[in-house]
Amino acid sequence: MTAHDLPLGRHVAYPRGYDATLLYPIARTQGRAALGLPGDSALPFVGVDRWHAYELSWLDPRGKPVVATLTLSMPADTPHLVESKSLKLYLNSFNASRFDDAVAVRARIADDLSRTAGGAVTVADGVPAWRDRATEDDTLLLDALDIAIDDYGPPNPDYLRADDGDIAMQTLRSDLLKSNCPVTGQPDWAGVRIACRGPRIDPAGLLRYLVSFRDHAEFHEQCVERIFVDLMARCRPQWLSVEARYTRRGGLDINPWRATPGLEPPLPARDLRQ
Repeated sequence: MTAHDLPLGRHVAYPRGYDATLLYPIARTQGRAALGLPGDSALPFVGVDRWHAYELSWLDPRGKPVVATLTLSMPADTPHLVESKSLKLYLNSFNASRFDDAVAVRARIADDLSRTAGGAVTVADGVPAWRDRATEDDTLLLDALDIAIDDYGPPNPDYLRADDGDIAMQTLRSDLLKSNCPVTGQPDWAGVRIACRGPRIDPAGLLRYLVSFRDHAEFHEQCVERIFVDLMARCRPQWLSVEARYTRRGGLDINPWRATPGLEPPLPARDLRQ
C-alpha cells in the first residue's frame, strides 16, 4: 500500500474473503522523529502495544460460524505499527472464510501481523478480565484534584515539575487523557497509569499536562511515547512506566506501554470503559 491507500477516513468496500493485503503499516519513525528519538534500535524505552480484539469470526470446515476474542501483542521495537482501521478490515475478512480450527486462525493472524509490523507479534486466545484500578490503594487519582484548567493543546511539557529534594515511589493515574485521530479528527479516549521512582512529580502539573493532549492529533502509540519522553526530560525519574488503555473503536482497543529498559510489562487487564 501507499499513503493514498490508507483506509482510515474514507469509504472502503467490505472484505468478502480473507485478505492479508488489507493490513497497512505505518513507520514508527514518523512519530518518533518529532520527539528527537533515534530511528534505529537505540530507543530510551522498551514496550509493547497490546490490542484486544472483540469481533472476530470465521467459518469452520463445514461452514458453521465461529466467534472468538483475541489479545495481540506487538513489540514497540518493530519498525511499523499497524493502522487500526486496516486491522479491523483485515479481521473482518475472516468472516466468510473457512479454517480448520482456532489454532490455525491465530497462527495465520500472528504470521500476517508479524510480517506487517516487521517483528514477532504474538496472538493469544481471549481478552483479560476487567480490573478496578480504583482499588489500587497506592495510586493517586489525579482527576480528584480541585484545580482550574484552560489549556487543551498542543501538549505542554512546561507543566511537568518535580521536587529534586524528595526521592519517592509514585503511582499516578488519570481517566482524562483524550487526543484525536490524526486522519479523521475523531476523539480517542484513554485512562493512563504512570509509575516511577525519582524526584516527586507535581500532581497538578501532571494533570494539566495530560489534559493539554485534548485537542492534539496523534496516534495512540505516539501519544504514550511523547508522555514517556517528556516525563523523563522534565522530571528525571530513575525509572518510569507509562501505560494507556484506550477505549474500544471498531471492536478493538489499543493499550500501549512504554518503560525504562529492564522493567516488566504490567499484568494484562482491562478498564471499565473498555
